[in-house]
Amino acid sequence: MHSASSNLQNNFAFLLELKDLQSNQLETQISIKPDVQKRDMDFSEILNAIQEIAKDVNIFFDELEGVNSPSKDDDSLLHHGNLTSTSEDASRLETVGEGVPDKNKSNGLYFRDGKCRIDYILVYRKSSAQTEKREVFERNIRAEGLQMEKESSLTNSDIIFVKLHAPWEVLGRYAEVMNVRMPFRRKIYYLHRRHKFMNRIERQISRFRGWLPRKPMRLDKETLPDLEENDCYTAPFSQQRIHHFIIHNKDTFFNNATRSRIVHHILQRVKYEEGKNKIGLNRLLTNGSYEAAFPLHEGSYRSKNSIRTHGAENHRHLLYECWASWGVWYKYQPLDLVRRYFGEKIGLYFAWLGWYTGMLFPAAFIGLFVFLYGVTTLNHCQVSKEVCQATDIIMCPICDKYCPFMRLSDSCVYAKVTHLFDNGATVFFAVFMAVWATVFLEFWKRRRAVIAYDWDLIDWEEEEEEIRPQFEAKYSKKERMNPISGKPEPYQAFADKCSRLIVSASGIFFMICVVIAAVFGIVIYRVVTVSTFAAFKWALIRNNSQVATTGTAVCINFCIIMLLNVVKQPRTESEWENSFTLKMFLFQFVNLNSSTFYIAFFLGRFTGHPGAYLRLINRWRLEECHPSGCLIDLCMQMGIIMVLKQTWNNFMELGYPLIQNWWTRRKLRQEHGSQRKASFPQWEKDYNLQPMNAYGLFDEYLEMILQFGFTTIFVAAFPLAPLLALLNNIIEIRLDAYKFVTQWRRPLASRAKDIGIWYGILEGIGILSVITNAFVVAVTSDFIPRLVYAYKYGPCAGQGEAGQKCMVGYVNASLSVFLVSDFENRSEPTSNGSEFSGSPLKYCRYRDYRDPPHSPVPYGYTLQFWHVLAARLAFIIVFEHLVFCIKHLISYLIPDLPKDLRDRMRREKYLIQEMMYEAELERLQKERKERKKNGKSHHNEWP
Repeated sequence: MHSASSNLQNNFAFLLELKDLQSNQLETQISIKPDVQKRDMDFSEILNAIQEIAKDVNIFFDELEGVNSPSKDDDSLLHHGNLTSTSEDASRLETVGEGVPDKNKSNGLYFRDGKCRIDYILVYRKSSAQTEKREVFERNIRAEGLQMEKESSLTNSDIIFVKLHAPWEVLGRYAEVMNVRMPFRRKIYYLHRRHKFMNRIERQISRFRGWLPRKPMRLDKETLPDLEENDCYTAPFSQQRIHHFIIHNKDTFFNNATRSRIVHHILQRVKYEEGKNKIGLNRLLTNGSYEAAFPLHEGSYRSKNSIRTHGAENHRHLLYECWASWGVWYKYQPLDLVRRYFGEKIGLYFAWLGWYTGMLFPAAFIGLFVFLYGVTTLNHCQVSKEVCQATDIIMCPICDKYCPFMRLSDSCVYAKVTHLFDNGATVFFAVFMAVWATVFLEFWKRRRAVIAYDWDLIDWEEEEEEIRPQFEAKYSKKERMNPISGKPEPYQAFADKCSRLIVSASGIFFMICVVIAAVFGIVIYRVVTVSTFAAFKWALIRNNSQVATTGTAVCINFCIIMLLNVVKQPRTESEWENSFTLKMFLFQFVNLNSSTFYIAFFLGRFTGHPGAYLRLINRWRLEECHPSGCLIDLCMQMGIIMVLKQTWNNFMELGYPLIQNWWTRRKLRQEHGSQRKASFPQWEKDYNLQPMNAYGLFDEYLEMILQFGFTTIFVAAFPLAPLLALLNNIIEIRLDAYKFVTQWRRPLASRAKDIGIWYGILEGIGILSVITNAFVVAVTSDFIPRLVYAYKYGPCAGQGEAGQKCMVGYVNASLSVFLVSDFENRSEPTSNGSEFSGSPLKYCRYRDYRDPPHSPVPYGYTLQFWHVLAARLAFIIVFEHLVFCIKHLISYLIPDLPKDLRDRMRREKYLIQEMMYEAELERLQKERKERKKNGKSHHNEWP
């Protein structure tokens, strides 16, 4: 101990001598950096160095204390319901705390002194077997400068809460390491010069707006706090340049979310055992040393007083009233407040979700218009009329043996329902949705740029993101120079990357094969069940055997989708998330859409024809489409899956945590009473909430991206998909907000510049939607066969018309004739069809373009078949090229940055350079005058 103090004195003397040399050069690390060099060492550097040496001495003392003192988990240090400080300043804090208001002491957000705010909470059980690791970890936490207090739970004496507080010195040191951006100068807004004529028009418009009623969607700005950081330039925090930053109060300079993020950064890099890999809080949570770790909410989200009369109790209360409450479902979101409380990453998610929901309004309106157009034109549809009047057309059985012959007129209802979705406006809607997806993505770029500017994320790059502690620990032996920062960093060899990529790709390929096998099982189920339902005793099911088969198959497919959803080492956190996201999205996308692709493009396409059916394993006859077409099956698939999945997701997102939290509150109320529960400190209340899922925002994004795929990929077959998505998202925003504010523990705030790899996935879905909608219109629907008939084979052939009068005779022309005696033995139905005409049937009809049985080539393809096939291929090519040209044109015409934002950024960049240069010049000149005044002269001084 004596040697340590002597080393401290020697180092202090050395620093004083070093102060006289004044030879260090410092670089300004502010957002836009002027080339100004500082040749004198600040006295703050000496203080920081002294603190570093003092910290080494404290570590030495702590190690001695750890050897000679009892275990930190000893029950003698804890009192039920009382705070016990284990920090080195505990006694001093207790004496100072006597003069602090009782409010801070009782609200559960501060240490016992009422001044030190709780920045992070760790929870463990005394009965845990990992005591030694926990002791080492907590000793190293104190060595980093964090202050600590412990308290036993009021409800369970085995549960211990460890409360952590980061002093100003620790916050400043690690804020500099983490490149935390803080405000240093208020923004100077630059307005464009406008002509007098434009100014006059703007004044008239503003006067006219004053007469209009206030927009009900806007929030009352009087209830929202003035977030100063949104109106300030920010820069990576630097202790050497601390005089540049706006510091009114050191206790509030770093907000709660930033303080928690800094503490979490420290905890992720603290050792709990000797060794490179033995670091980090995540490992301790995994091995059971700690049961939970979370930052605290800022108090209760409810208040006895009205927010209109008494104001908000805290930011959480304000978020609940103006964001998470169901009564404000029609209002805009307070994104700045969401960002301040939950961080930029969660704020960007809600900004994207709000933008997506807003863009769904025109898509839902047009989709509803297409549906209503089908409703209004239903009585004028010639095809539906012919189907309903075709009582003399007998259709061949759709399955072996048990399926009977049926009149075409029995499909009247299904033909009318098909017309609601497959009508003249379907192609227009498919083109509109492809263009809509492009406009949505392009305008989101602009919206994201505005948000990034307002939240000061423009200059934030991935180089500023810290390396994942797990990656750092595993690859710390191999280092290479970072080309951006010039500092050594852990490096993963190319061979290791390839091996991990191969293993990961193999896993995803295997899971996709499992999904395809499940779809194959559904196909076999449909083939087998249609015969079973056709022989059913109940007439309702027997007469609607194909619809019953489709409905039950969709429900079983939904159960398989949800079941497979349950089954599921990069450098930085964003790289890890991007890798995980891409792999999981591929699996989930294939899982959700594989059966839909089968119904859209394979169902009824490769069945053969009566007398020569194609079979699975030479046993099961492949399923045919309904006599009214295959589109009705695709509509049922999309409608049922979309409604069931969104309902299930909403229940699991909110219902599950609600039930869990209700059960926890019920147990506490039974054991301790409602009055005792109300007096629980904040850490106890937050601990009883549900933790945010381990994948962060992955599940939230995945749900919306899959919905976006359903809304765009097969939208030509189901125009009501955007409307269903819009209704769901209006609920989803408030549901997610309610969940984040009231049902979940407060998640750790983290920064992000955009929505990550999800944007690339959205672009891929937009491209895929063009292709799939082209095939749905050309292959699945009857749009192309009807056009070919109207222009080539109908009554108006050669006249250039395609109205309803030109469709007369289309149904008869689209059906082929089959000789009943040509049935295979295993396909021959049990009924001979005598119930229709009193004698056995000789002929039946089926959907295809084939020659009659007595032609030179029986059942060969007709010329009309080849005309329809050529028209389908031509339509696909023209549709795709036309839509892709429109998409690229729109992408070119819409700039990623709004012009006024670009001009403002250039103006502010220039102003920042000028301000920083003048500030540095003024400071250096001041220091030069002080040195001259003190009688010290230096050579080669600048300026």
